[in-house]
Amino acid sequence: MTERDDALGSRLEGWIEARRHAVDEELERRLPRPPACPAVIAAAMRYSVQAGGKRLRPLLVLAAAEASGAMAHPPLTPDDACGRAVPAACAIEFIHTYSLVHDDLPAMDNDVLRRGIPTLHVVQGEGMAILGGDGLLTEAFAVLARGSDGSDPADPARTIRVIARVAAAAGAAGMVGGQAIDLHLAGQGPKDGAPAPVPDLAVLRDMHARKTGALIRAAATCGAMAVGASDAIVQAVDEYATEVGLAFQIVDDILDVEGSLETLGKTAGSDQRKQKITYPGVHGLPASKARAAVLVREAHVALAPLGAPAEPLRALADFILQRKA
Repeated sequence: MTERDDALGSRLEGWIEARRHAVDEELERRLPRPPACPAVIAAAMRYSVQAGGKRLRPLLVLAAAEASGAMAHPPLTPDDACGRAVPAACAIEFIHTYSLVHDDLPAMDNDVLRRGIPTLHVVQGEGMAILGGDGLLTEAFAVLARGSDGSDPADPARTIRVIARVAAAAGAAGMVGGQAIDLHLAGQGPKDGAPAPVPDLAVLRDMHARKTGALIRAAATCGAMAVGASDAIVQAVDEYATEVGLAFQIVDDILDVEGSLETLGKTAGSDQRKQKITYPGVHGLPASKARAAVLVREAHVALAPLGAPAEPLRALADFILQRKA
């Protein structure tokens, strides 16, 4: 590694740390609290959001906003671009956290640890976990509708476009649909309904494009949309995020095989115990690792139209490939 690579890595590490801190502050500020809502539901929502996590999705929002904003006319400063995109960053993290709360429920994956601490249903009961997740999902759209405290000059059509994009990613055509396929493949579909699809590569890719990839794509594209990026730039960011989303899931599958409770913050090996279809299960570990690396390289190529300002997006793609948790 050259001195230039070292210096660039240090700057990007600083960028990630600064933006992650800003996201955490905004998430705390935008969480509902008494007397606007009952204290018990506020506590359930806060417990899950404040449990930590990589904040990958909101970081993708902000990185895409910075890169796209640099190409605006006139160009936006990084802070101005992030200011316009922060509602989308918070909303998508709320939705991601809700999905984890519900995914951990006994009726779904029945996991008792998440991010190194007991899952919400273990701490506050299954009913309150369901309601806490519902609250986060609903609040996400309130955050998007309110925008940036009135300081964002974006026109209403832009806000509606972002809301529609997030809704599509979170709903039946996106994340919810992917979760439904996952349950059906695991034998938890309707007892008298259609048989589960044959778990081949096409089904695996479709499931994860919805379950994991849809919200990752929405994160990046909404960052670009929030600063009024051109259709061509939004398309380039979407192509990048499509590759990144699939790479993220492949690495997740790999970590479930190779990781540990200490590094993952959750129980490893759960996919195999639940007989879930995964990339290592279909292709084996070496081919899965090679495929993830190819996807990240293709993600880098997709960012060519954005030039140097897209460096944080490139760094996040590399982080996804190299992560251990």
